Amino acid sequence: MASSSVTSTQSPRPQRPNLAFRQLRGQRSPGEFAAAVRRAAREIGERVSCDARYIGRVEAGEIRCPNYAYERVFLHMFPGRTLTDLGFAPRAEVRGRGARPAEEAPSSRTKSRSHASHGARGETEGAYEPYDTQEMYDMRDPRGDTGYMRGWRDTQHTYQNHEESDVQRRAFMTGGTAAMAAASIGPVTLGGTASAEGRPVHRAGTAEAGALEAAVRKIRLLDDRHGADGLYRRASAPLRAAYSLLDAGTTRQSTADRLYAGAGELAISVGWLAHDSGRFDDARSHYAEALATARMSGDPGLEAHAFCNTAFLARDAGRPREAVRAAQAAQRVARPLGSPRLMSLLALREAGGWAGLADRTGTEQALARAQALYARGTSDADPEWMSFYGEAELEGLEAQCWSTLGDWRRAARHARRAAGLQNPHFTRNKALYTAELADDLARGGRPDEAAAAGMRVLDFLDEVQSSRVQQMLAGTARVLLPHRRASGVSAFLERHAGVARTA
Repeated sequence: MASSSVTSTQSPRPQRPNLAFRQLRGQRSPGEFAAAVRRAAREIGERVSCDARYIGRVEAGEIRCPNYAYERVFLHMFPGRTLTDLGFAPRAEVRGRGARPAEEAPSSRTKSRSHASHGARGETEGAYEPYDTQEMYDMRDPRGDTGYMRGWRDTQHTYQNHEESDVQRRAFMTGGTAAMAAASIGPVTLGGTASAEGRPVHRAGTAEAGALEAAVRKIRLLDDRHGADGLYRRASAPLRAAYSLLDAGTTRQSTADRLYAGAGELAISVGWLAHDSGRFDDARSHYAEALATARMSGDPGLEAHAFCNTAFLARDAGRPREAVRAAQAAQRVARPLGSPRLMSLLALREAGGWAGLADRTGTEQALARAQALYARGTSDADPEWMSFYGEAELEGLEAQCWSTLGDWRRAARHARRAAGLQNPHFTRNKALYTAELADDLARGGRPDEAAAAGMRVLDFLDEVQSSRVQQMLAGTARVLLPHRRASGVSAFLERHAGVARTA
């Protein structure tokens, strides 16, 4: 009898969307609601890594009952309600055995973390992995590092204290060039979500889907020319509107697919603006939101894009092993899409991770694969968002790999090619490659050439606002300080100091 009971509790059952929990989220996007959950957790001394993907799993009914840590947080957020009121199933039903009495529920932070990460069947065992990729994200290191899972989990604790971006995400795009991006989606009229009383709702149509796609293109265009710093704080209003469009619904599946794809791409674009302006925690949340949207809509192209940017962020945030794994996950998703150029870029993302691990062999293999795939040329399957990826970007990303490995001469050679090949339209990237060149020359013992390149970067700063470029240039200035007497170095340092004071 006991065996029969256990078998029945583990048998498959259809998932039912958690409509009560979705209603509590209201007009907030999954990413915004996840930020509210993290903030509430800190108020009561809990530590949860809630992200948009987790919220999506709850609303989809994948998580029938939260673990004890999340239970305390949700009941703190919604006092007077029970888990059943929040749309969850009773713990006893999920576990197939008696639920722990309330007085026995863990009270200390240590115990709650233990239950969060080692919860019984039916709880959210993967709640601490914002980028859990299920079967497609094999956590075994192909190079035999069996300790990788432990190390990967450990890196997540550095992201427990998320910088909240609620205020930034509510800011409307007003003034300056950023106002042009707001205009792209401004005409969208939303009728709101359906209410409990069943009032009629304005459903999204092809006009709204087109406006959303135009907003994505406009933000990318402005970023290419001006960099992220002046755009990020204003770029989230269209993202909020996008998720409101999803909530409004549509009568045609083709329109729904466009809306999901547009919302996901917009989340990635806003995440990139956060990434490029040094707001790594915000970027991580936006990328997770895009990944959740891709999973819910079954869009492998969007999923590959989200993993691509996740890998890039992990590299820049000092988590090279995660960068490798995310890039490999992206390649598994993207392979059936039939775009050699996309696979080339993803191989470069993987190379950046191997370089961060000081694995020269892994880096060289990934770079060779990237170059071979790039040489196959363009195809109709190439994603629209890859317009930036040309020979200049290939050279620039390879330069960054050699720089990470400390091969300054080789890095400078590729950075020089990247700066020379870059289309003038991509002003920010031209500034970035030139800054990379200046840094490689400085560290490679060629201070006069580094100063000359640094001067060219300073010329770009009137038009480009990018924290990444500014930070690279500041590092170059520090390296050049002992070489003040070299030709041109003193002039560069003085001009750079003046720009830094103005900033």
